[in-house]
Amino acid sequence: MRARPTCIVGVGESSYYKHGKSPVTEFALTCAAVLAAAKDAGLDPRDLDGFASYAADRNEGVRLAAALGVREMNFSNVVWGGGGGGCAAAVGNAMAAVSAGLARYVVVYRGLAQGQFERYGVTGDTGARALRWVNWRPYGMAAPVHSVALKFRRFMHLHGTSQDALAAISLTSYDHAQRNPRAMMYGRPLTREQYDASRWIAEPFHLYDCCQENDGAAAVIVTTAERARDLSATPAYIAAAAQGNQPRPLGADGEDRYFASSNLRPVAERLFAQAGMTPADIDVAQVYENFTGGVVMALVDGGLCAADEVNEFVTEKNLSWSGGKLPLNTSGGNLAEAYIHGLELVNEAVRQIRGESTCQVPDVQTSLVIGGPTDAPISSLILTREA
Repeated sequence: MRARPTCIVGVGESSYYKHGKSPVTEFALTCAAVLAAAKDAGLDPRDLDGFASYAADRNEGVRLAAALGVREMNFSNVVWGGGGGGCAAAVGNAMAAVSAGLARYVVVYRGLAQGQFERYGVTGDTGARALRWVNWRPYGMAAPVHSVALKFRRFMHLHGTSQDALAAISLTSYDHAQRNPRAMMYGRPLTREQYDASRWIAEPFHLYDCCQENDGAAAVIVTTAERARDLSATPAYIAAAAQGNQPRPLGADGEDRYFASSNLRPVAERLFAQAGMTPADIDVAQVYENFTGGVVMALVDGGLCAADEVNEFVTEKNLSWSGGKLPLNTSGGNLAEAYIHGLELVNEAVRQIRGESTCQVPDVQTSLVIGGPTDAPISSLILTREA
């Protein structure tokens, strides 16, 4: 079967809140994001016939379909594991479904209400989600920030990376958020002095190296390029989507040759091969920042920057929307817009293609998304202006 060209035709989000502050349920937030995406696409939400999510989202497709009055549900799918590493993978699954003719319009969504359910930024997880930590916790490694801090400390040792690279990512995200009224940190600029004075969470990560904790939801709608012609929104074409991981992706063994990495390298190689592109073809990037060190390693593993050139490349000047070599996280990202497990990064990637970002990079032809560095599976996505 010949694959049909696909695209994202609608993006939407709920209001964003600090964790525990949403006045409505997680399901209501998710419905609001899906309805906003349908409105953006110019699509009757009852015409949605596919649902895709990730990170053990609690809002099952069949329940959403009933609430939205969907006429027929043809596809329901979720990415196993990986947390925010699944944000681009879920879009890839939707792409596969509409390309193969399994569904016509698939909505990809993620909803979070940490007040209603569990808070992500604390230790003490129980059940299946905590199994990967069972051998680590006796030694004090009780949360993702600890494991990523160890990885990035090793990376810094191997390549002479300075704290300035981490600060540049944080400061750039906060700077971009000052132009984005949707951002939680809108109106709350960050200075280097504030960054340096903030408390350590797990060295080398300060408070401002760590993502926010938020309630909210985001959604995108995927369909074929042919069907997109009948809709009102400007499509963002999916040039490639890839997911996967390196061997032993969750290992904490410091002697593992993949230890000081983001887990992205084989995924990025397949992604660019599928798209017929190289990293030099990317105009703007949205890289998931649970912690800034993961972003640095993802830029290296994705071929966007050499490991020994991080200090020269990862600077506020180079990452800025205004004239930067690789504009990064132009909505503010997980650090300063909102932490919706990375799906808000996909929304921003679409807006850059459409020319609708609050930090619009001139003449964007290609927009990259990297989901969940250091987790597994990890995923990535390239959107283009032209089919």
